[in-house]
Amino acid sequence: MTILAEVLAANDKYAADFGDKAQLALPPARRFAILTCMDARLDPAKYAGLSEGDAHVIRNAGGRASDDAIRSLIISHKLLGTLEWFVIHHSDCGMELFCDEVMADLLDDSLATAAFDGTAWSNPQHGGGCTAGHFVKWLTIESQEESVYQDVKRVREHPLTPKNIPIYGFIYDVKSGKLIDVPKATEAGRAAA
Repeated sequence: MTILAEVLAANDKYAADFGDKAQLALPPARRFAILTCMDARLDPAKYAGLSEGDAHVIRNAGGRASDDAIRSLIISHKLLGTLEWFVIHHSDCGMELFCDEVMADLLDDSLATAAFDGTAWSNPQHGGGCTAGHFVKWLTIESQEESVYQDVKRVREHPLTPKNIPIYGFIYDVKSGKLIDVPKATEAGRAAA
């Protein structure tokens, strides 16, 4: 069975038991949003106790406060009423394993999937690359605590972020499932009185 067939079969089963979910309101019922990483080991519904319709979950590589993530948070509040935001990065993140220059050089050489040997990235195939990767800010991570702080601070200082929204900073531990507070980030995200 192909991945496409697996996904469609799973969707058929899900849709067959959809029931009352068709009645969920557009705004999130618990009125909060999470910005987190796209890593497949993270399940925000489980680590934050969410059901469908509870919260907005915005995901990207690293859970970074990119322009598009901030755009989504602003829409989440302005049009859909979220009142609290979480920035949640995680331990053992792939965004810690490279820098902008490494990514740009890999893409310059080849667009095929790269390989990681535990120390360095390389391209098993060469040719067909593109220089456009040199013009992208990849938002890599050197320190989880510092990146959470930077992202909370960036969201807090954005001119379209309402001052009364608290923004919390956490790191999800992929070994224990625990959310670990980043006090410096949460302090930076404190709502104005």
